[in-house]
Amino acid sequence: MASKEEQLVAMFAPAVTALECELWGLEYVTSGPSKVLRVYIDKADGVALEDCEKVSRQLSSLMDVEDPIAGEYSLEVSSPGMDRPLYTLEQFQRYIGNVITVKLRVPFDGRRNFKGKMIGIEDGDVVVVVDNEEYLLPVDSIEKANIVPQF
Repeated sequence: MASKEEQLVAMFAPAVTALECELWGLEYVTSGPSKVLRVYIDKADGVALEDCEKVSRQLSSLMDVEDPIAGEYSLEVSSPGMDRPLYTLEQFQRYIGNVITVKLRVPFDGRRNFKGKMIGIEDGDVVVVVDNEEYLLPVDSIEKANIVPQF
C-alpha cells in the first residue's frame, strides 16, 4: 500500500505539470491535531509567487474534490529554496558534487546524521564523503536530505 505522501504525489503531479511547474516533493506533517501539507514546486527559470498561487489554487480544488486528508489541514506551496530537500534518486543525481546533509531512518555505522560532499550514485545508494571517509547510504533508508548552500 502506498504511503500518504506517495498517493498525494501521484494525485498532484499531473496538475502541477499542467501549470508548467515540476512537483519537486511534498511533506505531510501531523503534530497533534494540526496537519500541514507542504508542497514544493520548481521551474527551470525559478519559481515566482504567482506560480505558487496558481498551484495552490489548483491543488486546493483537487483536494476539495478528492478529499484525501480527513479533517482540517494547512496547504503550503513554495519553492524548494537553496537548501532544497532531496526526495528521489534523480534529484540526488542532479546535485552530485554538492555538500548535503542526510538523516537516516535507522543508524548506519553507529550514526544517523551525515554531512559531506555527494560524489555519486551507486546501485540505489547515495555516495557521500564525510571526513575523508566514503559512505554508501541507501536512498530507501534516507529520512531527510538537503543541499547545503555554498556561498
